[in-house]
Amino acid sequence: MENYLLFLLIAVITVLSPGPGVVLTLTNTIRYGTKGAIGGILGIAFGTFIVAGVSATSLGILLMTSSLAFTIMKFVGAAYLIYLGIKLWRSPAISVDLNNATYKNRKLQFLEGLTLQLTNPKAVFFFMSVFPQFIDFTEGFTTQFIILVVTYSSLVVCIHLVYSLLARSARGWLASEKGGRIISRFSGGTFMCFGVGLATASK
Repeated sequence: MENYLLFLLIAVITVLSPGPGVVLTLTNTIRYGTKGAIGGILGIAFGTFIVAGVSATSLGILLMTSSLAFTIMKFVGAAYLIYLGIKLWRSPAISVDLNNATYKNRKLQFLEGLTLQLTNPKAVFFFMSVFPQFIDFTEGFTTQFIILVVTYSSLVVCIHLVYSLLARSARGWLASEKGGRIISRFSGGTFMCFGVGLATASK
C-alpha cells in the first residue's frame, strides 16, 4: 500500500471539514453532553464501514454510472437532512442543565448517525475515487482496503470526540432557555441548508 501517510492527511482533512455528521455531534454534545453524543458518533463511524463496502461492490459502480440511481440516492439523503433540520427547528427550546444532563437513547442516536452517513451518496464517491489511488493492486486488495477503512473510521471517532470535547466547554454559554433555542434553530437551519445543497448537487 503506497502513500499511506498522504491518505492519512487527506482523511484527517476530510473528517475535520464541517458537514452534517459534525453538526450532529456538536448538537448532541451541547444538548446531552459528550456521553450523550457517543451513540451518534459510533453510528457515523459504522456507517463508514458500510459505505466503504458499498463503494467496492457493483452497487457503488451503479451509483457512479447511473444518473437515475444517483438522483434517487441524492434526494433520499437530502430529504432526510431536511427532515432532521425541520425536527430540530420546531423542537421546543431546551434549557441545558449542566448538573443533571439528560441523555438521548443511544440506540436512536446510533441509528440517526448511521442513517446520516448511509444517505450521503457523496461518501460513496469519496471512497470510490480516493481509495483506489492508495491501493497496490498487485498485492492483497482486501487487507489494504480494510486498513484504509479502519483508519478512516477511527479518525471519525477520534476527531468527532475532539469536536465533542470542544463543544462541551461551550455548554456553559448556552445553559439557558435562550441558548437551547439558539442550538435548535442554528442546527436545524444548518441541516436544512445541507439538505438543499445535496439536492442541488451534481456528481
